[in-house]
Amino acid sequence: MTVEVISQETQVAEVVVSQQPEAEEDLKIVVKEVEDKKIEDEPISKDVEKSSSYREESNFPSDLKEHEKKALSELKSKLEEAVLGNNLFKKEEPKENAKEEPASEVTEEKVAEEQTEELKVEVEGETKPEEGTTEEKTIECVESEEKEEGKEGSDVVCDEGKRVEIDEDISIWGVPLLPSKGGEGLDVVLLKFLRARDFKVNDAYEMVVKTLQWRKEFKADSILDEDLGSDLGSFAYMSGVDREGHPICYNIFGAFESNELYEKAFGTEEKRERFLRWRFQLMEKGIQKLDFKAGGVNSLLQINDLRNSAGPSKKELRVATKQAVGLLQDNYPEFVARNIFINVPFWYYAFNALLSPFLTQRTRSKFVVARPGKVTETLIRYIPVEEIPIQYGGLKRENDFEFSFDDSAVSELIIKAGSTATVEINATEVGATFIWDLTVLGWEVNYKEEFVPLDEGSYSIIVQKTRKMSSNGEPIRNTFRTNEPGKIVLTIENCSSKKKKVLYRYKTKKSAF
Repeated sequence: MTVEVISQETQVAEVVVSQQPEAEEDLKIVVKEVEDKKIEDEPISKDVEKSSSYREESNFPSDLKEHEKKALSELKSKLEEAVLGNNLFKKEEPKENAKEEPASEVTEEKVAEEQTEELKVEVEGETKPEEGTTEEKTIECVESEEKEEGKEGSDVVCDEGKRVEIDEDISIWGVPLLPSKGGEGLDVVLLKFLRARDFKVNDAYEMVVKTLQWRKEFKADSILDEDLGSDLGSFAYMSGVDREGHPICYNIFGAFESNELYEKAFGTEEKRERFLRWRFQLMEKGIQKLDFKAGGVNSLLQINDLRNSAGPSKKELRVATKQAVGLLQDNYPEFVARNIFINVPFWYYAFNALLSPFLTQRTRSKFVVARPGKVTETLIRYIPVEEIPIQYGGLKRENDFEFSFDDSAVSELIIKAGSTATVEINATEVGATFIWDLTVLGWEVNYKEEFVPLDEGSYSIIVQKTRKMSSNGEPIRNTFRTNEPGKIVLTIENCSSKKKKVLYRYKTKKSAF
């Protein structure tokens, strides 16, 4: 049996189990153990349960330990030397001639011509260096350096006697990599590589070099300008920020349940290559939202929705995911603050039993796992409810023209088990339209809406009659236009044995007349 782990603290954790019969048998045993222990009703592990305590390390120099400061200083020195020595990229091998000159073409006339030239040199008393020798090239290099003498920050080096331009402006994610330039953000970027390699300077340096080489070959710096279409947007997208300001990336694995989308993404080798470029383009878009400052936002939050996921059954998806995760791990170190898995299906627990022994504590500490019934409760620990999409129990709607993140505060109400609570919205302005959003974590309550006039002689108006809201109910949005002063009353009856949390907001749109 072979188990391959493709994760550090990057984008998506994946386990690829070999198709050998013994591997399948081992997996069946694990699944049986999961069933016997009813693991689906328990946290995946104590490490995952405690994952909410994970905090990103500080990038302020004063907060670094001595060995971390030393490692950062050494890495910067190595980079300075490499950039000025033009040694960051692999030297391109000279192309060999497509064809060697056939021996038959070396004629007697050519030989006689060469002998005549040599004789001429001897008669004139010169020693002719062989064309292309180091001596000739070194003279050219010295002359070039003399021309550059007195010029600050010379961009000329001598590489085997050749004149070579130094790229002092080489950068990664818009951050200059030459330390002596004093570019803002370099320490933050280099600390990502150092942390990914446990502050081993040589390993971190090699990772930087390989990342630069990959970005050059992959043309990653120009990928944002490419038109790769929008047909894959239902699989992954950026939306909102978490409580700490991290941009959020949603990965919807169930989207590939659609055979049409699956064919568009993985139908041919060319389509798979396009899918990879599209996914890396999305990653680069997310990085554009980061600021690379010591106290700033320097990583993303990943939400991985496994509802209706094909899991390991579809080979093309598994291979593409494996490749994407491997490249993200190697070339985007420490860019994910936390990996949240939601709507986790049963098979994930079986894989987790195989996966856990191979993960570091640091990697496990970034994983948060939520069963289908705990999605909203889990997300709200990290993301403001107004930034959570309505399909996950939050208040965020696509192209919302009524509410924005800044113009309405969200209020919270706790309802004890077996009790009833109300939310009252004063509606004293005649002709105004009132709009409200409301969600209950876990729902399983009775809910109704009514307008109660201030005039005791008027009748109350039922806006929404009483109905039972199931546990998977979506947030409520409704409106009411007043014809007389009064109040809108939202009633929530908690019939369960557990307390409920209600989150709501509202606003008034005044009449134009």
